[in-house]
Amino acid sequence: MHVIPMQVKQLAKALNTTPDTVRYYTRIGLLRPVKDRSNDYKCYSDVDLKRLRFILCARQMEFTVEEIGQLLDFAEKGRQPCPRAAELLQARLEEIQQRLNQTVSLKERLNKALSQWQVQPQKAPTGDMLNELIENFCEA
Repeated sequence: MHVIPMQVKQLAKALNTTPDTVRYYTRIGLLRPVKDRSNDYKCYSDVDLKRLRFILCARQMEFTVEEIGQLLDFAEKGRQPCPRAAELLQARLEEIQQRLNQTVSLKERLNKALSQWQVQPQKAPTGDMLNELIENFCEA
């Protein structure tokens, strides 16, 4: 393993992230720096650089830290992580689609509430209603 003479701040800068991010992934074991015996600083290898690049990309795709750990574990054991990544991506895509559908539904309810409210006379809350505009359009 070739050790790049990079410490936390240098690795963070190389990948446009924060030192705290590097420290976090080091603390949870996704990055495995070696200690420089001359000064006790953590030094990161080219493997750590590649792993952090992968981690940051996977996080942008909303993989969880646990999922990223699984994918890295697959690769370390010489198994192809791509089929597992494809499964995770499919699940993530389905989650995103569900959130998108919910957001579109919310937008439609908000537009309907606002349209109806704009044509109604303003009145004080009645009975148990605190805010008629919101309560009439809340999903039960």
